[in-house]
Amino acid sequence: MQKVTIKSFKVIGIAVRTSNNNKQAAQDIGELWGKFMSERIAEKIPNKIDTSILSIYTNYEGDHTAPYDTILGCRVSSLETIPPGMVGQSFKGGTYAKFVSKGDLSKGIIYDTWTEIWQKDLNRVYAADFEVYGEKAQNPAAAAVDIYVGIKSEIDA
Repeated sequence: MQKVTIKSFKVIGIAVRTSNNNKQAAQDIGELWGKFMSERIAEKIPNKIDTSILSIYTNYEGDHTAPYDTILGCRVSSLETIPPGMVGQSFKGGTYAKFVSKGDLSKGIIYDTWTEIWQKDLNRVYAADFEVYGEKAQNPAAAAVDIYVGIKSEIDA
């Protein structure tokens, strides 16, 4: 784990409200990914600033055991034009704990990394946590995905 500072950013994509109870998130987020890929959502997002796909967990009702939104999308320069059926949201920057999940995406490496994160005492803020599927994730059998978990800075703590 490495501590990093993330600047504020904007995202446009598709979303689902879910929960980690009874592995509901695994089903809901899997379906969201299916829709994102089959409908080629990334190609329809205006004002993209790069080709990375972000999976963002936000609008928490509490901690990681309570309902939250998952947004699959791309960083954008503007939220002025949000296509029908999509959502746009701005995220405040802050201090994040960075983890890297490496291996075969089809083998549940992302979920395994989150299971480890949930065991840690990170002093989380539960505002926005996210995964970045960039160049290092292009080969699903040998991917590296950066995971960022919002934490309180020493000043906030």
